[in-house]
Amino acid sequence: MSSQNTPSTPPAPPPVLLLEALTRVHGSGATEVQALRGIDLAVYPGELVAVMGPSGSGKSSLLTLAGGLDVPTSGRVVVEGTDLTAASRKQVAALRRHSIGYVFQDYNLIPALTAAENVALPRELDGISSRSARREALALLAEMGLEQLADRFPDEMSGGQQQRVAVARALVGDRRLVLADEPTGALDSETAEAVLALLRNRCDAGAACVLVTHESRFATWADRVVLVRDGSVVDITLRSSEASLLTGGTAQ
Repeated sequence: MSSQNTPSTPPAPPPVLLLEALTRVHGSGATEVQALRGIDLAVYPGELVAVMGPSGSGKSSLLTLAGGLDVPTSGRVVVEGTDLTAASRKQVAALRRHSIGYVFQDYNLIPALTAAENVALPRELDGISSRSARREALALLAEMGLEQLADRFPDEMSGGQQQRVAVARALVGDRRLVLADEPTGALDSETAEAVLALLRNRCDAGAACVLVTHESRFATWADRVVLVRDGSVVDITLRSSEASLLTGGTAQ
């Protein structure tokens, strides 16, 4: 009796970012504020996850913990298999330098460096030559339509231009996890769409991206939309269920 081989489904890749039972409490006693309450979230290679919610819901706290910029009160943050909550400061710094690109809401560009130097800096810290780092930086600035700003300092740029340079800095190199806190906040609609297209392309190339945004139209670029309220995840909507996103329903 002949047996027929059934092709097996390949196992799912491990998540690039894993948050488990994540809580963050600020202050104590009468001033205690619970920013996050038992957040569970996994973000996989090739996936763009949009995090939405009202002001003060915990979106930015989630992002700073995911990027190793803050320490949770309890729970775990795992990036590329490394538990940030158990790692040393040196290990966390190395992981952030090599694997994580972070777009800050207030840009965080270094005033004494030009646009090209700001974008090249993470690659230089990775250990590549200044010439190669600048070449990569210039290519990415050109991709974002910013080549004419390469030698300008941050105070010589508009807020929207600084925002795009900050996005370029987060995307330069092979960052496996890109965290973006309102990256389109200072941009006009056309430029914002171009920036989101870059994030989408980076995800399609294999990175995992988490986007904090208050604009539902920008969330349509995402594979999943995670709704956070009062420090808890209250809904996760798939991009394929646009009606559910618009009505606030839960995707099946």
